Amino acid sequence: MPDSPASEVRLIADEDSRVEILSSDVVFSGRVHSVVRETFDYNGEPLMREFIRHPGAVAVLVLDEHDNVLVIQQYRHPIRVRDWELPAGLLDVTGESLLDAAKRELAEEVDLVAEEWFHLADLNTSPGGSNEFARVFLARRIAATAAAFAREAEEVDIAIRWVPLDELVAAITAGRVRNSLLVVGALAAHAARASGWSTLRVARESDVSPVSATN
Repeated sequence: MPDSPASEVRLIADEDSRVEILSSDVVFSGRVHSVVRETFDYNGEPLMREFIRHPGAVAVLVLDEHDNVLVIQQYRHPIRVRDWELPAGLLDVTGESLLDAAKRELAEEVDLVAEEWFHLADLNTSPGGSNEFARVFLARRIAATAAAFAREAEEVDIAIRWVPLDELVAAITAGRVRNSLLVVGALAAHAARASGWSTLRVARESDVSPVSATN
């Protein structure tokens, strides 16, 4: 296929698209997620879709001065696996920014605070079946919190490990770890390092989820 003329080349980017919602009903309302059935007009035709309404999430890739990544192992019942993950959690505090949520989750899950925060990657985890939006942050220059957080349920026996970034990427490409936020965060960090970290953006306190305003 021939290359497009330079004048026609555009940077690839997702595009917002608004459709007329003809009906919207909550089919199931759970502790965290809801299942929604919506009918909407698409090109003059009514379409019905069911999807999971999700509050959104944040994750934190902590990187030390030797390019080791902090990962945690936690039991996840839907897949019956103790998978390796980044410290992460829900956007379930009203009015909380993405960055504040990430700071809270880092303290709650691994008893750490960080001085430097960067916006590493955004993702819609399963856009065909859920409206979940997640942001992955890069955190550096860490220190322990003043007190340990009292964890419960599946978080009681969290395991913590520091893994070299290159080793983590190798585990991803070999299929040994599959958590989506870990995969996206590690590959994004690997790419950012290859560019001399020039692609990083400083995290902003004012940023909120783009999904929260529309759902």
